[in-house]
Amino acid sequence: MLKEFERAYLVEDLSDTSFVKGDVGTVVMIHENGAGYEIEFFAADSSTLGVETVTASQVKSVEGIKRVLHINEKAA
Repeated sequence: MLKEFERAYLVEDLSDTSFVKGDVGTVVMIHENGAGYEIEFFAADSSTLGVETVTASQVKSVEGIKRVLHINEKAA
């Protein structure tokens, strides 16, 4: 189970949103003992892009991932 304020990434695109697999956000609320989460997504300049409700199967923790976050200029 993810914890509040933990960073997490999407394991699939969120339909009807601009958020796609691999996008990283922060858990801001936990639903039903970890069955779902509210995830806040930020831009590189720290502005909030949106808050989305996801199921536990749609996200994973970034804990232990040793990768540099980067910008895809084609998507910017």
